[in-house]
Amino acid sequence: MVFIRTIIAIFLLVFTALLALPAGAQEDDSALRQAIADLGAEKGYSKLRQAIDVVVETGDPRGARVLDALAEGDVYRREGDGAVFIVSGRGKERNLIDPVTGEQVGTIAKSELKKVRVNNAVRRTVRDAIGALTLGAKDPAVRLSAVRTMIDNPDPGSLDVIATALEREGDDDVRTALEQARAAAILLSDAAVPDKVAAIETIREMGGQEALSLLVRARNAAGAEMRDATEAAIASVQKRLQYWSLGQNVWYGLSLGSVLLLAAIGLAITFGVMGVINMAHGEMVMLGAYTTFMVQEIMRTGFPGLLDWSLPIALPLAFLVAGSVGFAMERGVIRFLYGRPLETLLATWGISLILQQTVRTIFGPTNREVSNPSYMSGAFQLGELSITWSRLWIVVFALVVFAVLLYAMNRTSLGLKMRAVTQNRRMAAAMGIRTPWVDALTFALGSGIAGIAGVALSQIDNVSPNLGQGYIIDSFMVVVFGGVGNLWGTLIGAFSLGIANKFLEPFAGAVLGKILVLVFIILFIQRRPRGLFALKGRAVEA
Repeated sequence: MVFIRTIIAIFLLVFTALLALPAGAQEDDSALRQAIADLGAEKGYSKLRQAIDVVVETGDPRGARVLDALAEGDVYRREGDGAVFIVSGRGKERNLIDPVTGEQVGTIAKSELKKVRVNNAVRRTVRDAIGALTLGAKDPAVRLSAVRTMIDNPDPGSLDVIATALEREGDDDVRTALEQARAAAILLSDAAVPDKVAAIETIREMGGQEALSLLVRARNAAGAEMRDATEAAIASVQKRLQYWSLGQNVWYGLSLGSVLLLAAIGLAITFGVMGVINMAHGEMVMLGAYTTFMVQEIMRTGFPGLLDWSLPIALPLAFLVAGSVGFAMERGVIRFLYGRPLETLLATWGISLILQQTVRTIFGPTNREVSNPSYMSGAFQLGELSITWSRLWIVVFALVVFAVLLYAMNRTSLGLKMRAVTQNRRMAAAMGIRTPWVDALTFALGSGIAGIAGVALSQIDNVSPNLGQGYIIDSFMVVVFGGVGNLWGTLIGAFSLGIANKFLEPFAGAVLGKILVLVFIILFIQRRPRGLFALKGRAVEA
């Protein structure tokens, strides 16, 4: 019996607690609703500001919704019962939105509503009230976002709100941002000089473009006693931003280098092993991009839930499509032209024109859209660096492709035969290696890698029949500069030329920058005709 009574007592306690939770929620909800209802009372602007203060006193962040609508002129009172709603829509019928939940609760004729009017003083009160409510939100991310807004739009009138938030704030990141917001507000206030000097130091430590803008505004409004401190802080922030700008250019260079690496790495193999100047290499990139487009179209129309997986699915397909075309080119045309470089160049150029026109006939001459998956969309900040996810993934992808190819060249039978043919074709043939098939498979492999490059380039460039033409010259420059047939040379050459381009562009422009890079490579090749990393081998020419 004692055991049963204990169980019943526990059950009753739990049941009572569960009943109490909705009641508490209802009580909080009713307090907020009553405060919102007072917004509709027609008692003048001063009473309206007092009603706004009552909404803030509830401490419920949901009140920010109706206050924001109030500042925008979207809060109305229903004539029949005086209930307050957020109203949306136009015309004779308007939508009623619950000011607490944000859900639509019906429609009503416009004639049955009366707008709650506001003036500039009320709007200023609303702005401070929204800041106070969002600073009291449970989610630190919401509070941090509110503080960031206060930093971007500093107001001396918000100092009391910030001080109250600082007293109760427990999150370190939000607290640091609040101190920065307070410093920004002090700079524009009539505070004492020592307080403003301390605020300038806080903003200086904050760094970044926001800090520079705040300090410039403070300098314009500062007196003689503040000017030296402000100028010193501005110089310090500008120097820091110069370092970040240098890092941004390095990142842009690495990003461009990864694109050049993807476009050139397949060419490095075919040019190094076969000595073929393949002017259709850019079209292999273009075929990979159009394969990605086709895969996305099939996913979009037939399997929309798999759209985010379109790129992983397109990778092997692009490799097979471009590799098959490359294999057919080698077997059908190029193998009859070995030892005649001019004829090979003209033949592959003709093939490139045929491939461009074929794609133009099938898909049309206009650009095709290839959407970014969710994991490649957007950007993030790393200090003052702005890094897009698409570029970051392409850099990672390029390095992975390079590592896999390096493994294949050094740890597989085909790679061993390819290196043997590269170093000494006649000796390799004398050792029993079927050099014609090595040539065919090498050309297919290089073309397939170009197709994979097209998958990546479809995320950052227009997919059009002329896509590959923008990369063929740069690819040859990378291969020649790094050393024909040397993968490490291709890697270093791609990133070196990418970084050099991005550092030259701000001073010389994009076109002149490329010309300067080309001139540098020509002069470099005069000194080192075989590139940075020349392959070593033994000649058996008679």
